[in-house]
Amino acid sequence: MGADRGGIEGLARAERAGVPTFVHRVPDFATRADWDTALAKTVAEYEPDLVVLAGFMKLTGPEFLDRFGGRTVNTHPALSPSFPGMHGPRDALEYGVKVTGCTLFLVDAGVDTGVVVAQAAVPVLDEDDETSLHERIKTVERQLLVDTVGRLTREGWTVTGRKVTIP
Repeated sequence: MGADRGGIEGLARAERAGVPTFVHRVPDFATRADWDTALAKTVAEYEPDLVVLAGFMKLTGPEFLDRFGGRTVNTHPALSPSFPGMHGPRDALEYGVKVTGCTLFLVDAGVDTGVVVAQAAVPVLDEDDETSLHERIKTVERQLLVDTVGRLTREGWTVTGRKVTIP
């Protein structure tokens, strides 16, 4: 399991379970391209069929996408293509939507622009603020991630245009 920062619960859980871990922080590399190359190289050592980025708030670069494009997924706390970027819940509240949610998508070079793999809706409550809405989205997002990654690994997937099909 890898991360772009240390001290996170995902790393601690992996270590407790005996899963090998690594951390590649962008500031530890001379350039963003060097970070991307190191990330791609380290991930390649594990020979993954599927790369799962969860809570990963960095754009991967060409080196990583050349190796793992089409088989890397990430989550976003909004119903893409609405509200891309780092502030999906805040932007949904400011826009006044009544329903938002989360998206699991195939990573591409854009910001939350990849092909949608799965989505789940979360109602926006009148009393919601950014924190309460984001926490409710994260709960749904985690379950969507676990369920969908399980299906992807067991059943495979195909991509036709902007449509992902899980048999």
